[in-house]
Amino acid sequence: MASDVLARAGAAYVHELSFMVCIAALTAERIWIQANPNKQTATKLIITDIIYGLFALLLLLSGIARVLHYGQGTDFYTQNPLFWWKVGLYLTAGALSLYPTITYISWAIPLRKDELPKVSDVVANRIGWVINIELVAFASLPFMASLMARGVGLPS
Repeated sequence: MASDVLARAGAAYVHELSFMVCIAALTAERIWIQANPNKQTATKLIITDIIYGLFALLLLLSGIARVLHYGQGTDFYTQNPLFWWKVGLYLTAGALSLYPTITYISWAIPLRKDELPKVSDVVANRIGWVINIELVAFASLPFMASLMARGVGLPS
């Protein structure tokens, strides 16, 4: 019994911690994104985006583990439309994150040559807006989780 409680608590902890790191990384990216960043800022953005990607993957894997083994039971999640809205928002944020990630990857070549990436105001603003949308999507997830925990959306 105690090991089951510990496993469930551990899965929930990893899931929630991953969520917090994702929010922190996105917030840092949003603060640092700018046209023609210097080497330090470009490097911070690349590293932060890697951290975001790793913890977004950990968030997904820990979420799957909770649904299948350590949560309220598979039916609790799969039969609730709010769960599928959460999944959709997460996947939308993940798809949107490809734009900043691909942009940051393209900076690696000039940075390796000790050159600065050329980033226009338009591109920097576009990345900023994409990150804003990702932050709104992520910020919606805990509210949906709170509703689910109170039985909202479950079939009668």
